[in-house]
Amino acid sequence: MASTAKPRQSWAGLWNISFGFFGIQIGFALQNSNMSRIFQTLGSSLDDLPALWVAAPLTGLLVQPIIGHMSDRTWLGRLGRRRPYFLAGAILAALSLILMPLSGALLMAALLLWMLDASLNVSMEPFRAFVGDMLPKDQHTAGYAVQTAFIGAGAVVGSIFPYLLDHWGVANEAAPGQIPDTVRYSFWAGGVALFAAVMWTILTTREYSPDEVRAFADGGEEVDGGQTLRALASRSLTSSVLWIAAGAVVVAVTEIYALEKEVYLLGGLLIAYGIASIAGITMAKGGRSSNMLSSIVGDFSGMPPLMKKLALAQFFSWSALFIMWINTTPVVAQYFFGSADADSAAYQDGANWVGVLFATYNGVAAIAALTLLPFLARRIGKVRTHIAGLLCGAAGYASFFLFKDPQHLLIAEIGVGIAWASILAMPYAILASNLPQQKLGIFMGLFNVFVVVPQLLVATVMGSIMKALFPDQPIYTMAFAAGVMVLAALAMLRVEEKAQ
Repeated sequence: MASTAKPRQSWAGLWNISFGFFGIQIGFALQNSNMSRIFQTLGSSLDDLPALWVAAPLTGLLVQPIIGHMSDRTWLGRLGRRRPYFLAGAILAALSLILMPLSGALLMAALLLWMLDASLNVSMEPFRAFVGDMLPKDQHTAGYAVQTAFIGAGAVVGSIFPYLLDHWGVANEAAPGQIPDTVRYSFWAGGVALFAAVMWTILTTREYSPDEVRAFADGGEEVDGGQTLRALASRSLTSSVLWIAAGAVVVAVTEIYALEKEVYLLGGLLIAYGIASIAGITMAKGGRSSNMLSSIVGDFSGMPPLMKKLALAQFFSWSALFIMWINTTPVVAQYFFGSADADSAAYQDGANWVGVLFATYNGVAAIAALTLLPFLARRIGKVRTHIAGLLCGAAGYASFFLFKDPQHLLIAEIGVGIAWASILAMPYAILASNLPQQKLGIFMGLFNVFVVVPQLLVATVMGSIMKALFPDQPIYTMAFAAGVMVLAALAMLRVEEKAQ
């Protein structure tokens, strides 16, 4: 079959392809800026916050590779291969957002966080591949920039909603153990907005058929799925056993030194991956070529070198982001509004201000994605642009130690916003131009493992570190965030950018 080029998309086409992410990010923003507040309102202590947040990244770790693998192999007539997952995830996420403010206990809130994050990941993961599916290589940067702009815009709406409702007269305080009306109404409105935005993309786009995808010339080098499984079948079980041994060591150290109970999860995940690897290798050796587990394990172990180098930078940058999402509310409430009591008016005012701060960095990201990042990428390349963005984020986190007035934190959020825009756009633009088209979903899903694993690491070990070194002083989490963001920038020095 002769190769053909994908047609270029107009700005209207770019809008339609990514508008659903506007709604998805409203959901993520409501989750990120309000879940610590909800947990503390329902009785959680500061030390227990990381454990309650574990459900979100753990869900992403399991869901994204599976959805990526499945969406590469799905074709449901007029719905296509990515859009069925957009629809299913949007329905479940909207339901979770509507139910979350009705939580009357920590367990219910934690379970709904798990359901919300799972649903958001079901919709989000195929959206990353969708941009690569629909656009030629020379539009990848523009496509991911538009997607990032919608992410920023959606996050602004989701983050600032409680603050605006408070100023419009909606009650921002409630009886002890009750979620304020500002949060309740924000979640309900967010559920409606999420569903409507995803439906817009579903109804205004047409996916390329499998035959059309195979005919396109710009999807990267074709990959033989059987070759991946043959390579997996040739592997020994040594590395799998080492993963299990590492997990056992983590569990033993946690028990011996009485570390926080969340660290057991980290050990359990290492053991689980070792067992999954053994199962995948064994099935591949037995000639079972169509099983999902072997395909995922084989693709993970056979990631392209460029993807492995980018993964290290992702690991560090998302560690910093997750530290910020968990800890910004207690940091701002305690150090800038003078209260660590979740039932106090000062704490609720601080929590609302965090919504403004999060809206600010997301607004900066939306603007930077369409202006600063494309400008820099054309002149210094995507890799150097990403390094500069990460260093801006490190400076933003470090400046929390310099400011005393909460208004001045808006300056810090400019640096964070530039970093956020770069993290959401540059790695994916680099990857989409260098990955095989027919495996774009699974590789994007596996790449997002390095978004999720650092979140799990933060959720499992940060509590122990802070309790041992800086008890009741959450401000020092911002120093950790700044440090690991610098490590992300250093990791990008290993990435070589290919000329397009």
